[in-house]
Amino acid sequence: MQKKLAVVILNWNGKSWLEKFLPSVVRFSPQSDIYVIDNLSTDNSIDFLLNYFPEVKIIRNDKNYGFAGGYNEGLKHIDNEIYCLLNSDVEVTENWTGPAIELLEKNPEIAAVQPKILSYDRKNYFEFAGAAGGLIDNLGYPYCRGRVFDDIEQDHGQYNDEAEIFWASGCCLFIRSKDFWQQNGFDERFFAHQEEIDLCWRLINAGKKIFYTGKSEVFHVGGGTLNKQSAKKTFLNMRNNLVMLLKNLPLPQLIAVIFSRLCLDGLAAVYFGYKYGISHFWAVGRAHFAFYTYIPGTWKRRQKNQKHQFYQSKWLIFKHFLK
Repeated sequence: MQKKLAVVILNWNGKSWLEKFLPSVVRFSPQSDIYVIDNLSTDNSIDFLLNYFPEVKIIRNDKNYGFAGGYNEGLKHIDNEIYCLLNSDVEVTENWTGPAIELLEKNPEIAAVQPKILSYDRKNYFEFAGAAGGLIDNLGYPYCRGRVFDDIEQDHGQYNDEAEIFWASGCCLFIRSKDFWQQNGFDERFFAHQEEIDLCWRLINAGKKIFYTGKSEVFHVGGGTLNKQSAKKTFLNMRNNLVMLLKNLPLPQLIAVIFSRLCLDGLAAVYFGYKYGISHFWAVGRAHFAFYTYIPGTWKRRQKNQKHQFYQSKWLIFKHFLK
């Protein structure tokens, strides 16, 4: 009999992560169907699953669609009521699914939930990708409770609450399947990075809510697929953030915010070039040119009901560096 929740792991050449972390998922998810969507791996991931985890259902994509496209393709074959999109480099804990499911069940306005995301390597610190729930400032910079830019907070129980947030991390994202597909899933043009923020923004524009629960904990390695210092990651983050802003910003703020961001990105390019190398400098330039080519298609995808108050903290970037 089909279960309410499908825990869905996207895999691309992640056999080592599956070996390490899939046992905790199987052990602590008895009330869930478990799926692995494979983006045409070449590292024997499929053979490993067939030999050691026959209870895990496998969906094979015909190529590497990236994070956004990979999930969109694979989830077409899964019709459970709730999805949990889970990175392969995440260790889950006992009863990790319960609090998220309870939130979704008791409030139909809630479309997506994320748990507390802690660092696997430093278990008393929050992890970069999601921490205690995502927010965004009025320049369009995403940040998290428990993490602003590269500053990570130690977990002292300060975020053991349940709170409405702006975006839930794709590292561990519980979402109603009907809400996912009413928004046509992820924007596949993003390939990877910030596609979950774009999706949550569209859900909010459609009248839904995004929540965080500190009653559930998972531990994330981070950078399992694309290293934090990767120039490709810089390119994807810069391009996708601009595309997301053009797509979702309320019209009154659109021109001012986009212009400000293009200028600030220029300063960021110099900083990244100095800190990480010239490849990161050029990555920002390539991201801008790619953004320009995306403008016609992005404009067609703009929502009709943008929210005027789309941020939770004003001018956070300046507050952070001036504190």
